[in-house]
Amino acid sequence: MLLVLIAAAAAPTAVDAERAFARDAQRMGQWTAFARYADKDAVMFTPQAVWARDFLKGRKNLPKAVQWWPAQSIVSCDGRTAINSGPWRVNGRSGEFTTVWQRQKQGWRWVYDGGDDSRPNLPIPKQPKIVRASCNHKAPGAPIPPPPALTAKQASTTPTDNGRGQSADKTLGWDWKVQANGTRLFRTYLWNGRSYRLILDQKIAAK
Repeated sequence: MLLVLIAAAAAPTAVDAERAFARDAQRMGQWTAFARYADKDAVMFTPQAVWARDFLKGRKNLPKAVQWWPAQSIVSCDGRTAINSGPWRVNGRSGEFTTVWQRQKQGWRWVYDGGDDSRPNLPIPKQPKIVRASCNHKAPGAPIPPPPALTAKQASTTPTDNGRGQSADKTLGWDWKVQANGTRLFRTYLWNGRSYRLILDQKIAAK
């Protein structure tokens, strides 16, 4: 495990990937950059869930790309999965974004991207806050259970309206759901060594 953590620390982080993503959006165009960094099964919201590969295919770039900056990065113990959030701005509008990243053979790829304008004018951070999962188990060698599942009420829509994921080491998990009116819920759970702590609990109204 120690060698894995040393290697993870030396590799580019999800913050590095987020910053490169944001720079490329300005350099090559917003939707071109989104497609470049997207996982093949990445999901976006319009406000209903859509596959990024379908939404982005053939889409022309906007005249002015959104700008964004990571203010917080929630990272799994092994450093291979992270959830970034922070402010975005474009054309006098502003809000907060959330991106789920996974490090793959070809580099970091995002699997979830969502944003809203319910928290406008957030300050641009100098350095993001890094929050890392514990690498400790309740007992030596004990498996880490998956994060809490959606309740029956929370998961009462069709499968295409909700989803979940977790890091390979199970120390970071997330789930999302889009309600019938377009409101989106997003939760993040982080392993603290004995249990999961709910660290993000977002409710994004449809626009």
